[in-house]
Amino acid sequence: MEPLRKLLENLRAIQEKLRDGESKENINNFNPQFFWDTLEQAFKATSQEATKISLAYSKPPAPSEEDCQKLSDGLLNAILAASTLYYSLPKEHGTTLRRTVRQAVADVIEGTMQLIDVILSARIQSLSQEQLVSTGSVWEACDNFAQIPKDNRAAVLGIVSGYLGVVKDALEEMEEALAGGEDPFSDVLDDDDMGARGNQDTYWSEADRRLIAPCLGLMKASKACLKKVLGSLKAHGKVETPEQVAQLDDLADITQEVSPRYRDTAMYYFC
Repeated sequence: MEPLRKLLENLRAIQEKLRDGESKENINNFNPQFFWDTLEQAFKATSQEATKISLAYSKPPAPSEEDCQKLSDGLLNAILAASTLYYSLPKEHGTTLRRTVRQAVADVIEGTMQLIDVILSARIQSLSQEQLVSTGSVWEACDNFAQIPKDNRAAVLGIVSGYLGVVKDALEEMEEALAGGEDPFSDVLDDDDMGARGNQDTYWSEADRRLIAPCLGLMKASKACLKKVLGSLKAHGKVETPEQVAQLDDLADITQEVSPRYRDTAMYYFC
């Protein structure tokens, strides 16, 4: 099992380095088609190698030390290929795209680490439910390659769509709470749960009601604005020049400020 322990250590090191990884590839030498094709192969290889290890430790006898080393090397090499490819993606192709690719690679590494940890922690040599779930998580993370946006426009579209969804959810929660009467917490708090909060914190106060209307108005305006931004991106977003790519990144950064604020606003009233 020592090769698996060493593999887990190596995966942690790759994960740590990935967080601050910077592109080192000259944009003039970058081949997008090669990049995406090779990254897809790296994800597929990771899925296959993870499956081999999971099957090898699904029933006795356990693999020999030599076989365990081969299995560990195969999985490590596949993940190294994926992370190395991430570093080759130039910043000029968009920081939003790079963050998206980095997260996809990080999800694969995280899922693989969980699988190896489960195998190392198993007391008996049999395929447990936890191991099945962990293996499935690696498959899912690798299969998500198909969902990775392939240019910065698509990456920013995904980000803005996500923020719009958050605003919609927050707005719906507040409207439902208002429509539900004076006790927005009646279905989630019992008397014993109130504790030191007291009754006044489980009902809309007069100050809350005066504030809620302008909050709802602001959220509706933000929802409409994000919808317009999304429509404009779909119709006019381009990635033909570095300036256009940078503008899309700026737009993603600006809209990123919207989502947490409305999530926090909703949590203020419901928590």
